[in-house]
Amino acid sequence: MSEQFYSDAKLYDRLFPGSEQPLSFYRAEADRQGGSVLELGSGTGRKLIPIASDGHPSTGLELSPEMLAEARRKADERGVVVEWLLGDMREFDLRRTFDLVFIAANSLLHLQEADDLVECFRSVRRHLAPGGRLVFDVFNPSVRMLAEADGVRRRRDTLSFVDPDRGVVQVDVEETYDAAAQVTRGTWFFSTDAAPDFVVAPLEMRSIFPQELPLLLSLGGLRVVERFGDWSRAPFTSDAALQLYVCTPD
Repeated sequence: MSEQFYSDAKLYDRLFPGSEQPLSFYRAEADRQGGSVLELGSGTGRKLIPIASDGHPSTGLELSPEMLAEARRKADERGVVVEWLLGDMREFDLRRTFDLVFIAANSLLHLQEADDLVECFRSVRRHLAPGGRLVFDVFNPSVRMLAEADGVRRRRDTLSFVDPDRGVVQVDVEETYDAAAQVTRGTWFFSTDAAPDFVVAPLEMRSIFPQELPLLLSLGGLRVVERFGDWSRAPFTSDAALQLYVCTPD
Protein backbone atom coordinates (compact mmCIF):
# COMPACT_ATOMS: atom_id res chain seq x y z
CA MET A 1 0.00 0.00 0.00
CA SER A 2 2.98 2.36 0.31
CA GLU A 3 4.81 1.73 -3.00
CA GLN A 4 3.62 4.99 -4.56
CA PHE A 5 5.04 6.97 -1.64
CA TYR A 6 8.54 5.88 -2.67
CA SER A 7 8.11 6.11 -6.44
CA ASP A 8 9.64 9.62 -6.64
CA ALA A 9 12.99 9.24 -4.90
CA LYS A 10 14.08 12.84 -5.36
CA LEU A 11 10.80 14.09 -3.88
CA TYR A 12 11.34 11.74 -0.93
CA ASP A 13 14.82 13.13 -0.27
CA ARG A 14 13.49 16.69 -0.27
CA LEU A 15 10.66 15.73 2.08
CA PHE A 16 13.01 13.93 4.48
CA PRO A 17 16.44 15.58 4.17
CA GLY A 18 17.75 13.64 7.15
CA SER A 19 19.68 14.82 10.19
CA GLU A 20 23.21 14.40 11.42
CA GLN A 21 22.48 12.48 14.64
CA PRO A 22 21.14 9.24 13.09
CA LEU A 23 23.87 9.23 10.47
CA SER A 24 26.58 9.74 13.10
CA PHE A 25 25.11 6.94 15.21
CA TYR A 26 25.09 4.38 12.41
CA ARG A 27 28.54 5.38 11.20
CA ALA A 28 29.82 4.89 14.74
CA GLU A 29 28.14 1.45 14.91
CA ALA A 30 29.82 0.45 11.65
CA ASP A 31 33.19 1.61 12.99
CA ARG A 32 32.62 -0.20 16.28
CA GLN A 33 31.83 -3.48 14.52
CA GLY A 34 34.31 -3.17 11.68
CA GLY A 35 33.99 -5.36 8.62
CA SER A 36 31.06 -5.63 6.24
CA VAL A 37 27.73 -3.82 6.47
CA LEU A 38 24.25 -4.66 5.17
CA GLU A 39 21.43 -2.13 5.29
CA LEU A 40 17.87 -3.38 4.85
CA GLY A 41 15.49 -0.83 3.40
CA SER A 42 18.48 1.20 2.24
CA GLY A 43 16.37 3.80 0.44
CA THR A 44 18.38 6.39 -1.47
CA GLY A 45 21.58 5.53 0.39
CA ARG A 46 21.54 8.44 2.79
CA LYS A 47 23.28 6.44 5.53
CA LEU A 48 24.95 3.63 3.62
CA ILE A 49 26.91 5.79 1.17
CA PRO A 50 28.73 7.66 3.98
CA ILE A 51 29.36 4.34 5.76
CA ALA A 52 30.84 2.90 2.56
CA SER A 53 32.95 6.03 2.13
CA ASP A 54 34.43 5.28 5.58
CA GLY A 55 35.90 2.09 4.10
CA HIS A 56 33.32 -0.53 5.08
CA PRO A 57 32.33 -3.06 2.39
CA SER A 58 28.65 -2.17 2.07
CA THR A 59 25.51 -3.74 0.62
CA GLY A 60 22.06 -2.17 0.41
CA LEU A 61 18.84 -4.18 0.00
CA GLU A 62 15.81 -2.15 -1.10
CA LEU A 63 12.32 -3.05 -2.29
CA SER A 64 11.66 0.12 -4.33
CA PRO A 65 13.36 0.15 -7.75
CA GLU A 66 13.10 3.95 -7.87
CA MET A 67 14.81 4.43 -4.52
CA LEU A 68 17.48 1.91 -5.48
CA ALA A 69 18.17 3.71 -8.77
CA GLU A 70 18.61 7.03 -6.96
CA ALA A 71 20.95 5.42 -4.41
CA ARG A 72 23.04 3.98 -7.23
CA ARG A 73 23.16 7.36 -8.98
CA LYS A 74 24.28 9.16 -5.81
CA ALA A 75 26.95 6.57 -5.01
CA ASP A 76 28.32 6.73 -8.56
CA GLU A 77 28.33 10.52 -8.41
CA ARG A 78 30.42 10.40 -5.24
CA GLY A 79 32.69 7.62 -6.51
CA VAL A 80 31.64 5.32 -3.65
CA VAL A 81 31.38 1.57 -4.20
CA VAL A 82 28.20 -0.02 -2.79
CA GLU A 83 26.49 -3.23 -3.86
CA TRP A 84 22.82 -2.34 -4.44
CA LEU A 85 20.30 -5.19 -4.49
CA LEU A 86 16.57 -5.24 -5.17
CA GLY A 87 14.89 -7.39 -2.55
CA ASP A 88 12.47 -7.84 0.33
CA MET A 89 13.75 -7.65 3.90
CA ARG A 90 11.26 -10.29 4.97
CA GLU A 91 13.01 -13.06 3.09
CA PHE A 92 16.37 -12.85 1.38
CA ASP A 93 19.41 -15.04 0.84
CA LEU A 94 22.64 -13.28 -0.06
CA ARG A 95 24.77 -16.40 0.55
CA ARG A 96 27.17 -14.59 2.86
CA THR A 97 27.27 -13.01 6.29
CA PHE A 98 27.83 -9.48 7.56
CA ASP A 99 29.38 -7.95 10.65
CA LEU A 100 26.64 -5.34 10.94
CA VAL A 101 23.06 -5.36 9.68
CA PHE A 102 21.03 -2.23 10.26
CA ILE A 103 17.48 -1.06 9.55
CA ALA A 104 17.09 2.70 9.89
CA ALA A 105 14.42 5.38 9.85
CA ASN A 106 11.41 3.23 10.81
CA SER A 107 11.84 1.04 7.73
CA LEU A 108 11.00 -2.01 9.83
CA LEU A 109 7.50 -0.60 10.38
CA HIS A 110 6.49 -1.33 6.80
CA LEU A 111 6.17 -4.96 7.95
CA GLN A 112 2.66 -5.04 9.33
CA GLU A 113 2.23 -8.68 10.38
CA ALA A 114 4.01 -10.28 13.32
CA ASP A 115 4.97 -13.20 11.07
CA ASP A 116 6.63 -10.78 8.63
CA LEU A 117 8.68 -9.23 11.42
CA VAL A 118 9.80 -12.63 12.70
CA GLU A 119 10.74 -13.73 9.17
CA CYS A 120 12.80 -10.58 8.76
CA PHE A 121 14.62 -11.22 12.03
CA ARG A 122 15.25 -14.85 11.04
CA SER A 123 16.69 -13.72 7.71
CA VAL A 124 18.93 -11.25 9.57
CA ARG A 125 20.02 -13.99 11.96
CA ARG A 126 21.14 -16.17 9.03
CA HIS A 127 23.20 -13.30 7.64
CA LEU A 128 25.06 -12.31 10.81
CA ALA A 129 28.72 -13.27 11.05
CA PRO A 130 30.07 -14.52 14.40
CA GLY A 131 30.02 -11.52 16.71
CA GLY A 132 27.77 -9.66 14.28
CA ARG A 133 25.03 -7.26 15.36
CA LEU A 134 21.64 -6.06 14.21
CA VAL A 135 20.93 -2.39 14.95
CA PHE A 136 17.64 -0.67 14.17
CA ASP A 137 15.43 2.24 15.18
CA VAL A 138 11.64 2.57 15.32
CA PHE A 139 9.48 5.22 16.93
CA ASN A 140 8.04 4.62 20.39
CA PRO A 141 4.25 4.65 19.90
CA SER A 142 2.47 7.56 21.58
CA VAL A 143 -1.11 6.81 22.60
CA ARG A 144 -1.89 10.51 22.37
CA MET A 145 -0.63 10.77 18.80
CA LEU A 146 -2.40 7.58 17.76
CA ALA A 147 -5.64 8.95 19.16
CA GLU A 148 -5.21 12.06 17.00
CA ALA A 149 -5.28 9.94 13.83
CA ASP A 150 -8.95 10.76 13.26
CA GLY A 151 -9.19 10.81 9.47
CA VAL A 152 -9.07 14.61 9.18
CA ARG A 153 -6.77 16.10 6.57
CA ARG A 154 -4.32 18.52 8.22
CA ARG A 155 -1.45 20.67 6.99
CA ARG A 156 1.99 19.65 8.27
CA ASP A 157 3.88 22.92 8.12
CA THR A 158 7.08 21.35 9.44
CA LEU A 159 7.19 19.08 6.37
CA SER A 160 7.00 21.83 3.75
CA PHE A 161 10.02 22.06 1.47
CA VAL A 162 11.31 23.78 -1.66
CA ASP A 163 11.41 21.82 -4.89
CA PRO A 164 13.74 23.40 -7.47
CA ASP A 165 11.23 22.72 -10.25
CA ARG A 166 7.94 23.31 -8.44
CA GLY A 167 8.73 25.89 -5.77
CA VAL A 168 7.35 25.61 -2.24
CA VAL A 169 5.62 22.28 -1.64
CA GLN A 170 3.07 21.99 1.16
CA VAL A 171 2.21 18.65 2.73
CA ASP A 172 -1.15 17.59 4.15
CA VAL A 173 -1.68 14.27 5.92
CA GLU A 174 -4.88 12.37 6.63
CA GLU A 175 -4.53 9.39 8.99
CA THR A 176 -6.59 6.79 10.82
CA TYR A 177 -5.31 4.24 13.32
CA ASP A 178 -6.39 0.60 13.10
CA ALA A 179 -5.95 -0.52 16.71
CA ALA A 180 -6.57 -4.20 15.95
CA ALA A 181 -3.80 -4.27 13.34
CA GLN A 182 -1.65 -1.64 15.13
CA VAL A 183 -1.34 0.12 11.77
CA THR A 184 -1.67 3.81 10.99
CA ARG A 185 -3.22 4.19 7.53
CA GLY A 186 -2.43 7.54 6.00
CA THR A 187 -2.78 9.51 2.80
CA TRP A 188 -0.20 12.20 2.03
CA PHE A 189 -1.08 15.14 -0.22
CA PHE A 190 1.66 17.19 -1.90
CA SER A 191 0.62 20.58 -3.28
CA THR A 192 1.90 23.85 -4.67
CA ASP A 193 -0.16 26.97 -5.31
CA ALA A 194 -0.16 26.12 -9.01
CA ALA A 195 -0.69 22.36 -8.65
CA PRO A 196 -2.88 21.27 -5.74
CA ASP A 197 -2.47 17.59 -4.86
CA PHE A 198 0.06 16.93 -7.62
CA VAL A 199 0.95 13.75 -5.70
CA VAL A 200 -1.46 11.81 -3.48
CA ALA A 201 0.15 8.76 -1.92
CA PRO A 202 -0.89 6.25 0.72
CA LEU A 203 1.48 5.37 3.55
CA GLU A 204 0.89 2.66 6.14
CA MET A 205 3.10 2.14 9.18
CA ARG A 206 2.84 -0.39 11.97
CA SER A 207 3.32 0.51 15.62
CA ILE A 208 5.48 -1.87 17.64
CA PHE A 209 5.19 -1.39 21.38
CA PRO A 210 8.22 -1.80 23.65
CA GLN A 211 7.04 -5.05 25.25
CA GLU A 212 6.56 -6.67 21.84
CA LEU A 213 9.99 -6.20 20.36
CA PRO A 214 12.09 -8.46 22.62
CA LEU A 215 9.64 -11.32 22.05
CA LEU A 216 9.55 -10.84 18.28
CA LEU A 217 13.35 -10.69 18.22
CA SER A 218 13.58 -13.84 20.32
CA LEU A 219 11.27 -15.69 17.92
CA GLY A 220 13.65 -14.60 15.17
CA GLY A 221 16.70 -16.00 16.98
CA LEU A 222 18.01 -12.68 18.29
CA ARG A 223 18.40 -11.13 21.70
CA VAL A 224 18.60 -7.54 22.86
CA VAL A 225 21.96 -6.46 24.28
CA GLU A 226 21.39 -2.68 24.33
CA ARG A 227 18.32 -0.45 24.10
CA PHE A 228 18.45 3.33 23.92
CA GLY A 229 15.89 6.10 23.89
CA ASP A 230 17.74 8.61 21.73
CA TRP A 231 20.76 9.02 19.45
CA SER A 232 23.01 10.00 22.36
CA ARG A 233 22.54 6.46 23.77
CA ALA A 234 20.47 7.63 26.72
CA PRO A 235 18.54 4.82 28.44
CA PHE A 236 15.12 3.99 27.03
CA THR A 237 12.26 5.41 29.11
CA SER A 238 8.50 5.43 28.68
CA ASP A 239 8.49 8.97 27.32
CA ALA A 240 11.29 8.40 24.78
CA ALA A 241 10.31 9.18 21.21
CA LEU A 242 12.66 6.51 19.87
CA GLN A 243 13.33 2.81 20.38
CA LEU A 244 16.90 2.06 19.35
CA TYR A 245 17.99 -1.59 19.58
CA VAL A 246 21.30 -3.41 19.38
CA CYS A 247 20.90 -7.19 19.04
CA THR A 248 23.05 -10.30 18.67
CA PRO A 249 22.25 -13.90 17.75
CA ASP A 250 20.56 -15.73 20.59
